[in-house]
Amino acid sequence: MIFADGGRAIPAPAATFIPRPDLAGDLIMTLRSIPTKPLAQAIPARGGVGLKAEHYKTILETAPNIGFFEVHAENYMGDGGPPHRYLTKIRSRYPLSLHGVGLSIGADRPLDRDHLSRLRNLINRYQPGLFSEHLAWSTHDAGFFNDLLPVPYTAETLARVVEHIDQVQDTIGCQMLLENPTTYLAFSDSTYSEIDFIAEVARRTGCGLLLDINNVYVASVNQQWNSERYIDDYPLAHVQEIHLAGYAPEADEKGRPLLIDTHDRPVDEIVWRLFEHAIERLGPVPTLIEWDAKVPAWSELVAEAGRAEAIMFAVGRKDQRYAAIG
Repeated sequence: MIFADGGRAIPAPAATFIPRPDLAGDLIMTLRSIPTKPLAQAIPARGGVGLKAEHYKTILETAPNIGFFEVHAENYMGDGGPPHRYLTKIRSRYPLSLHGVGLSIGADRPLDRDHLSRLRNLINRYQPGLFSEHLAWSTHDAGFFNDLLPVPYTAETLARVVEHIDQVQDTIGCQMLLENPTTYLAFSDSTYSEIDFIAEVARRTGCGLLLDINNVYVASVNQQWNSERYIDDYPLAHVQEIHLAGYAPEADEKGRPLLIDTHDRPVDEIVWRLFEHAIERLGPVPTLIEWDAKVPAWSELVAEAGRAEAIMFAVGRKDQRYAAIG
């Protein structure tokens, strides 16, 4: 491949795909049924945080008022040990979402059946309200890469991603959310826009979408396109979760801005504004603060989740005022 410079109401649980009549035209899918099963607890349209070992004891001792927790599936694929003991206790008190980083949905090779089996067992064990994965690949003949790599948006890639998502949903018995990627360059042989590619994946598979607002902004700066227009054109009818995170500002060899998706600092002000723009169009949805490196004190992390909730509440109040005036 050759690279070219790029220069509401609380949603239904992920395991129960319920097309809305007003969006029926947008949700016509291929003739396959999404497997469903009841979930113990849906994810509320509130702010949540990634669960980190540094905060296990604080959470259990203080019982904070937080919307939900999210964990990386691959961190809990062992059979036992302290991580499972803590997660079991926290899961008994809070809604849980599960976020995968290792399925390699976009890889040009079969999915790892052992990994899928471990994922199914984990979902059966903890009954998460949502499960999500990335539109990316991380496996090759040489093994696993410690990164989430982009895919070209072509008919061949589309068919492969659809096949893989169908396999995942059939195996785990519930709907999967697909996350939009962080990108730094564009493939010159792509024949779909990113938005059209993701919309077609959702249409063909019935998967939901996870809209990562930080990814949108990082990619928009790196490839010089309009982030608000991306949100406006995105297939928002399929979005069931939002991610927010921090990025590191760098520069490329020509001195142009280059943003790196680092998840190691607070959400930037411009990403907060883009989040508000998205909520004005989408309505409140479960919103996660991702902070995976240089993990802060619990108080700082929960304050970020509180800010997400405050924005959703303020947008909701504004909508109510407009409705009353109308």
